[in-house]
Amino acid sequence: MKRGLVLEGGAMRGLFTAGICDVMMEHDIWPDGIIGVSAGAAFGCNYKSRQPGRAIRYNMRFANDRRYSGLWSLLTTGDYFNAEFAYHTVPSTYDLFDDAAFEANPMGFIVVCTDVMTGNPIYQKLSTSDRESYDWIRASASMPLASRVVELGGHKLLDGGVSDSIPLAYFEQIGYDRNVVILTQPDGYQKEHNRLMPLMRMALSKYPQMIEAMDKRHVMYNQQLDFVRKAEAEKRCLVIRPEEKIPIGHVSHNPKQMHLVYEMGRKTGEKQIENIKNFYA
Repeated sequence: MKRGLVLEGGAMRGLFTAGICDVMMEHDIWPDGIIGVSAGAAFGCNYKSRQPGRAIRYNMRFANDRRYSGLWSLLTTGDYFNAEFAYHTVPSTYDLFDDAAFEANPMGFIVVCTDVMTGNPIYQKLSTSDRESYDWIRASASMPLASRVVELGGHKLLDGGVSDSIPLAYFEQIGYDRNVVILTQPDGYQKEHNRLMPLMRMALSKYPQMIEAMDKRHVMYNQQLDFVRKAEAEKRCLVIRPEEKIPIGHVSHNPKQMHLVYEMGRKTGEKQIENIKNFYA
């Protein structure tokens, strides 16, 4: 049996996921592998490095720091979340990422990105903790319109959620057969067609396959929700969802709002912790 943890994205909704993951770590629950998409990758890496509390800590600390994120960063660097400061300076200088613990932990860690040339997902396993690994995580979380295309590993990459938002099927295919899936939308949610597609078409005009993937993302996502529900009904996975819509947007500069969402995750994690233990047993 291989125990997996599947973390979907959702930008700042990912702080809900971070709260659950921190509770799991505090209860000494260590799956064999994690697959993270977008915010699920950016915050989930702290699970492999065994650093509960880190995601909420640095997000609150730098919530209003223009070096970290905001329109100033978008206008001056092309990235709403400053690529150099957020993904390299913070983990190496201000809130240290434990590279040694990440590398020593045998837990598998896979991030999902989207290849803008093909519109297809790229699954990258990260075993080392270095500048290139940080950039793979950045690529997974690079939202269209808010980020530059990331050139890495022979690919041109953006947000993994465009091509594989909830990668349960992929994780099952590579051998993980007991998966906890953490979603950031409540039960009954259905994604709608992206209203920003006219802007997407202009901004990504050089990448027609990426535009097509984005145009059909809501269809893909809703099909994945159906797949997850079927797997849940068959007891192949344990799904953890927020009980209500998470009260935060894709971006936020409000530390209190961030903490509220994180605490929602912690409360959900505590409520589900025995179910998680029994499922993984």
